[in-house]
Amino acid sequence: MLTEAWELSGSVALRPEPFGALAYHFGNRRLIFLKRRELVGVVEALAGAPDVRTAFERAGVPPAHWDAYTSALRGLADADVIRRRDGAPAPDEPGPGGPTARC
Repeated sequence: MLTEAWELSGSVALRPEPFGALAYHFGNRRLIFLKRRELVGVVEALAGAPDVRTAFERAGVPPAHWDAYTSALRGLADADVIRRRDGAPAPDEPGPGGPTARC
């Protein structure tokens, strides 16, 4: 996932909140809580970054935390909050995740 290009799904709106953000998916009507502002920063950086690694760097995520943030992004991908930019499924995507992205 670190070397892949991702972006916020076109069907999702982010609403900033004191704890992070709410992500509402207009297609599947799911409401997802992003519980850390740093995760919101990563999600917002995805569209302008060539890959997830660069989004982490731009959002100021320390390398020691990349595994936790990658796991959170996989959960967001499972919920269709983020999508690979080329539209293909990620080769390392796990099965369905829960409604909350955690770090």
